[in-house]
Amino acid sequence: MRLNEVTYTDALPVDGYGPGFFRVDGEIREGALCLGPQGVSAWGGFEDAETLLALAEEVDVLFVGTGPEIAFLPKPLRLRLEEAGLGVEVMASPSACRTYNVLLSEGRRVALAVLPT
Repeated sequence: MRLNEVTYTDALPVDGYGPGFFRVDGEIREGALCLGPQGVSAWGGFEDAETLLALAEEVDVLFVGTGPEIAFLPKPLRLRLEEAGLGVEVMASPSACRTYNVLLSEGRRVALAVLPT
């Protein structure tokens, strides 16, 4: 078996997560986050469409972590993201973090908006 070190683009992977927090680039961050080519920022949750719409030109897929369980996006948010042409995949937050990290390591144009567990 050959092991290769994973390298990422300028976007940062999620190093870990727990109840109410995420660890990104070795730093603990509490609350909902948005990660993408622009770096890490706070995300206001389902009511904060603007933060997500700002990613539309920079990424192909946005992973949305809905907390400990998978949930539907509110219809107004889903419609706004679809109108912007942003590909969205919704899943539980732990799955969203893992999927984001894998595709990020492959050099894909992805972003993550995630609610804490």
